[in-house]
Amino acid sequence: MNSIKEVAVIGLGYIGLPTAAILASKGIIVKGVDVTPRTVEAVNKGEVPFVEPALGDFVAAAVEAGTLSASFETPEAEAYIVAVPTPFNADYTADLSYIEAAADGIAPKLKGGELVILESTSPPGATQHLAEYLLAKRPDLTTDSLLVAHCPERVLPGYVMEELVTNDRIVGGITVEAAEKAKALYETFCQAAILTTDAKTAEMAKLVENSYRDVNIAFANELSVISDRLDIDVWELISLANRHPRVNILQPGPGVGGHCIAVDPWFIVSAAPEESNLIRMARNTNDAKPNWVIEKVEAATKLDSFTGKVAVMGLAFKANIDDMRESPSIEIARKLAVANPTIEFLAVEPHVEALPKKLEGISNLVLTPMDEALEAANVVTLLVDHDQFKSVPATTLAGKEVIDTRGLWR
Repeated sequence: MNSIKEVAVIGLGYIGLPTAAILASKGIIVKGVDVTPRTVEAVNKGEVPFVEPALGDFVAAAVEAGTLSASFETPEAEAYIVAVPTPFNADYTADLSYIEAAADGIAPKLKGGELVILESTSPPGATQHLAEYLLAKRPDLTTDSLLVAHCPERVLPGYVMEELVTNDRIVGGITVEAAEKAKALYETFCQAAILTTDAKTAEMAKLVENSYRDVNIAFANELSVISDRLDIDVWELISLANRHPRVNILQPGPGVGGHCIAVDPWFIVSAAPEESNLIRMARNTNDAKPNWVIEKVEAATKLDSFTGKVAVMGLAFKANIDDMRESPSIEIARKLAVANPTIEFLAVEPHVEALPKKLEGISNLVLTPMDEALEAANVVTLLVDHDQFKSVPATTLAGKEVIDTRGLWR
């Protein structure tokens, strides 16, 4: 049974804020910590600084009830949940600097007996590193007086508030006591099974889950390239093949994005480079897909002599959200616009009000409303299957060159 009444959540992003909000909805006092003024201000007003269905209701209710607040400073708490980014370095090893920065804020607040949970997706050994880092900062504490565990998120953007409750969770502790105490905390809101193991196995489980999907997406993406070469409709092909009772091929696209699937496999590769041949090849296959899409656009429209406009439909890494982390669409839009400065590219992303930083300053790339872009464009490139795009009638696309990487307008 959970005995923790006050929790600090470090990092109020796409995972940290939903976790903070759902804990706060159960009457636990949750103090969120973030380095971004916009995020802190939004949360304290009961608002959400990004798109995630249902999250806004949880945040507003918790702030009004006084169980959720946000600040820049790490407070004292009985438990700390670290949900900060873990990007990869140029050599594909994990950048643990955000985790260490979170630990720098936590260490001075420790008195002994606290629970520290790492939710950030991490390479094997990161949770142990966090524990050792904290103890190095606080040599007056012992390994027995600090409970450290790993509980990776496994939710789908767009369905986070539902899946936090309904999906099984894995909790890996540095010690058995740490795992059991973390499990009890998550049982306050998770209605599914919570499985305990050691920290390194929990870390690897999350990486394996996302690598499995990456490998299968790579198969679908490779099929799309082969099918194009052989003049075969890849979506019909996959639909027919999937009628086999033991075949379930995923859908191809312009690449793979998001902070999980596009990143996590590299942590396995860096941990065991000689043994990770298939995982590395899948990652390379998916990383190469955006350039293939660019080549298709340029070949289909003969951009070197093209004088019209090109609509780029979708910038998020998946449908119906505003999350653009590692989005292949961003890279496709950027490379096309930079390589063809005389052509105007009309970027359509209904979930944002401004272009992301990676696309700022490119004069021939303009964020444009969907109807306006479709009317003005001679070439339409679909990169994300947002619901708004599904309603586009065939008559609107008539007479235009269409490059559909999601099979939405077949």
